[in-house]
Amino acid sequence: TRSLTITSVDQSMFEKAQGEKVTLPCTFELSEEDEGPLDIEWVLIPADNQKREQIIIMYAVDRIYNHYYAAMTGRMQFTNLDPKSGDGSLDILNLKAADTGTYQCKVKKAPGVQSKKIQLTVLVKPARTKCSIEGSQEIGKDVTLKCVSQEGSPLLSYDWRRVSGTQELPATSMLNRNTGELLLKNASREYSGTYNCVASNRVGTDECSVELNVTPPVNTAGIITGAIIGTLLGLSVLCSLIFCCCKKHREKKYEKEVHHDIREDVPPPKSRSSTARSYIGSNRSSLGSMSPSNMEGYTKTPYSQVPSEDFERAPPQNPTFAPSKVAAPNLSRMGAVPVMIPAQSKDGSIV
Repeated sequence: TRSLTITSVDQSMFEKAQGEKVTLPCTFELSEEDEGPLDIEWVLIPADNQKREQIIIMYAVDRIYNHYYAAMTGRMQFTNLDPKSGDGSLDILNLKAADTGTYQCKVKKAPGVQSKKIQLTVLVKPARTKCSIEGSQEIGKDVTLKCVSQEGSPLLSYDWRRVSGTQELPATSMLNRNTGELLLKNASREYSGTYNCVASNRVGTDECSVELNVTPPVNTAGIITGAIIGTLLGLSVLCSLIFCCCKKHREKKYEKEVHHDIREDVPPPKSRSSTARSYIGSNRSSLGSMSPSNMEGYTKTPYSQVPSEDFERAPPQNPTFAPSKVAAPNLSRMGAVPVMIPAQSKDGSIV
């Protein structure tokens, strides 16, 4: 018995880039014997056999149902707005890497049933490719140019080319297309220039560039000597600063100690004039207790012990009495200040 037939059997595998659009074909022909209602289903078959098939869109009883698969909501639709005309193809917009999988188109119209599987692979183009240089850029050294794409589906392939000078890679270069490394052995000044790396896969390419500048070796000995001299100079300056700071600190500390030693509660030292007055006053007291009998011994006291400062003479208590007959020594010869010697009256009082 002749029944419906799926006619789109040409292509069963598709490779597309992320962000692009794909049309999965599913055209069919009905027969006169197929009298039941027409149903068209698109099913996603998971790679894990333990998981169930997931209906993503369906046409039944002249209606379209596309709310079964949330991951593709708003990104899928039937190619023909009237699938019963014989075209049940599916459009998927803005492809994502997660859309990779096996899709099956099922067409049912009793008693006929037909299906077709299509493999879809969504690839990510190379993106955010970065170039770098590893190693010393000196004459005679080995230099490695590196190229890595941060995004991109495998298998990625890398290719280096020179875009300045002879535009040919040096004869000593070694390229690894899988890792993106270009080794330049025994580099010379002629290797200097701009190098370009192209990362590619089956759906796209991305590029980056790097500038190589091969220079003569650096004078390491001179750098070390300069560093040592600079360090010593720095240490000497630092020591000088520390010494000056310590010296200034000691001076401040000394001034502070001297300032605290001068206490306000200690009376100032007596002047020499006051000392002389005190000395004379004490001698007067001693003379007052002397009698005429011991005056002779007193007069023999050396006047050199009396301070030489001037002092005020005490006025006589009774000017009516005559001075004593006791002769005072020659004070001018002794260099001492003349002192008035009190005399004793008849009643024994001292004047």
